[in-house]
Amino acid sequence: MNHTLNENIESILALSISEERRSLLQPLIDYIKSKREKEQPIRLNFICTHNSRRSQFSQIWAQTAADYFEIPAFCYSGGVEVTACNERTIHSLERSGFIISKHGHSNPIYFILQAKDTRPILVFSKLYDDIINPHGVFASIMTCSHADENCPVVPGSEVRIPVRYEDPKEFDDTAMESVKYDERSQQIASEMFYVFSRV
Repeated sequence: MNHTLNENIESILALSISEERRSLLQPLIDYIKSKREKEQPIRLNFICTHNSRRSQFSQIWAQTAADYFEIPAFCYSGGVEVTACNERTIHSLERSGFIISKHGHSNPIYFILQAKDTRPILVFSKLYDDIINPHGVFASIMTCSHADENCPVVPGSEVRIPVRYEDPKEFDDTAMESVKYDERSQQIASEMFYVFSRV
């Protein structure tokens, strides 16, 4: 992890998580623990409607937390519609310390690195069953109410776990935009680090 990201992780680890949210995260902790005890692959697919904000934050922070705690998990994300990863999401991740490069235009692929010599996390908007996502033996983590309610069955998923987050989209083009995106990113980060710290 690079210096800025490490500093942010230290602040994230100090954030408190309510008992209500801990309860909500417990099924995800139990799933990862079970897979680890059985020495089976840990595959997590974070799903929201457009795969542009919350599911992308979740994938990146979950993968970063897994790497931080040296847990061999593979984190993915997808949606029920293809749009593009929102640039505000990318800017927030850059502020957190990730090194990011952009490739393409209408639905660009972003390479997200924790440090210059690390394996990139590939980020772009895609369907939850995109070819690069797992098609069997994985957990679906539903990060928004719309996807949770409108995608009742995720083929190939072993378990469906709702971990919903408020959408920072409502603050787009306002004076609070950056603050609210960073708040959501930090909340997701703190919860993913909590999850992997309990495995």
